[in-house]
Amino acid sequence: MNPVIGLCPICQHTLTVTSLHCRNCDTTVSGQFTLGRLYQLNMEQLQFVEVFIRCEGKITRVEDELSMSYPAVRSRLNDVIRALGYEVGETAESGPVPEDVRRDILRQIAEGKLSAEEGIEMLRG
Repeated sequence: MNPVIGLCPICQHTLTVTSLHCRNCDTTVSGQFTLGRLYQLNMEQLQFVEVFIRCEGKITRVEDELSMSYPAVRSRLNDVIRALGYEVGETAESGPVPEDVRRDILRQIAEGKLSAEEGIEMLRG
């Protein structure tokens, strides 16, 4: 079986389930059912959530498992939070990004561990 998708592949709006079927007794229930918030995530975001949960929400363990820096993990987590329809709280202090963090972000972009967009977002704080 194929996994259920939650977003329309054409327009990216949330899909609605209209039919449920029991293979055992051949019962079909029709209506409009929601898939839930997690179906709003893309495959990469779902995989990140699985790792995050497996690591009990401990970012240091997520860093190790995904071979990513703290800023990269934090950026992915912020993406998931936004995709679920929530606002991201203030996580960065105001002011410039420290030089060592900036270098780490640039290194990860060069190594392909971060996209340019993720890096820019992290550099902006």
